[in-house]
Amino acid sequence: MAYAERGVSAPPEVVFNTATDPRRVSAWLPEPLLSGESTRAEDAEQMRARWAARRTDWSAELRVEPVDAGGARIRLDLAGGGQETDRLADEALVNLAREVADNLQAG
Repeated sequence: MAYAERGVSAPPEVVFNTATDPRRVSAWLPEPLLSGESTRAEDAEQMRARWAARRTDWSAELRVEPVDAGGARIRLDLAGGGQETDRLADEALVNLAREVADNLQAG
């Protein structure tokens, strides 16, 4: 399992809503977790979301927390990618930050 953390200059609610938006999730979440064979659970109150692939060992948990400066900290725990997991976790958060920025510009 690997994890990655990243700060984002956006309100935590915007980050969480972008991350869990079905129209945007494919832009950042690793592909094995996007198939019809995966499950998703979210807790909007705690700003946590989980994805798990049913027939593989792929899973992810995302947590979004507020930071004092008015932005958010994102943590992604990712399992299932073998030696690529660290890189995929970092790449996923870079892509999520891009989606958040696009969402803010569009809104």
